[in-house]
Amino acid sequence: MLLILLLLFILWLIAVPAYAWTQIARVDAAPSGQRPADQPGKTFLLVGSDSRAGLSRAEQRRLGTGSTGGQRTDTIMLVYVPLTGKPALISVPRDSYVDVPSNGKNRINAAYAFGGPELLVQTVEQNTGLRIDGYLEIGFGGFANVVDALDGIRMCLPNAIKDRDSHIDLPKGCQTLSGTKALGYVRMRKADPRGDFGRVERQREMLAAVAAKAASPATVLNPVRYWNFCMATADAIKLGRDTSLPETLRLAYAMKRISGGNGLTLTVPVSSSGASTSVGSAVLWDAAKSKAMFSDIKRGSICTGRTVDTGGQLNEQPIPCGLSSRGSNS
Repeated sequence: MLLILLLLFILWLIAVPAYAWTQIARVDAAPSGQRPADQPGKTFLLVGSDSRAGLSRAEQRRLGTGSTGGQRTDTIMLVYVPLTGKPALISVPRDSYVDVPSNGKNRINAAYAFGGPELLVQTVEQNTGLRIDGYLEIGFGGFANVVDALDGIRMCLPNAIKDRDSHIDLPKGCQTLSGTKALGYVRMRKADPRGDFGRVERQREMLAAVAAKAASPATVLNPVRYWNFCMATADAIKLGRDTSLPETLRLAYAMKRISGGNGLTLTVPVSSSGASTSVGSAVLWDAAKSKAMFSDIKRGSICTGRTVDTGGQLNEQPIPCGLSSRGSNS
């Protein structure tokens, strides 16, 4: 009987995500025309869309999203999984001033508004020289539902946060955030003295916390939570049409490693966070440092270097050459 129960449980663990996989929506994300050559390892593009599509007015009020039409990318991240060594989660500031193919210079999040996932992938590829192997997108409502399916995410806030635009009023200290509060926490930037750079760090922190709780025994061994999480995730995300199951599993494993501290969390190096441009205030990448970082990923090279982590502690660890784990300007 115990053996039968164990086999049934294993089948449940396999069958639920297998069924959820069949429910995931697909989008065209692979651009046509000339693309960068493959680099060693795999590189994924993670996108948080600010689309309100599918949200009722009541849901828009509850989530504090407003009713702005159209779609932009509220969050852009690269996940690089090398053949050996630690994976890296790299935030791309949404206001980065870059070349958008056939649209001139603009903020990078405009690429999604102009041409959807295909143009965004093409823009990222042309400005980084990296080949994007997989694409994953999640919207406002989907993110909140995933957090709620996990019964909230526990975060420790060093300071109280009150932001009217994001509809949050959070006290200082450790607390469990519901989907609505978690969404406000990762979206808020006006009340953050570091603006978008503070926000991308909170986004990486939240993403790691979600990955850690999703892979925890408390989720895997709880049939109700396991089902709710798998189905909420399937309903929340969109994958590139050519993003395969093995690639998605590789991405999930990389996120688990990063959430467990066995990876790097970075931001594209910048030289100015508020440069005056033809499209208004924008973020300028540090040309030399960003080129070095992307070139290292392109080669798939791994170095052993001394880095400074966000807590100011010196640590010897293997890292992609040119990458550092020091905050948003590293």
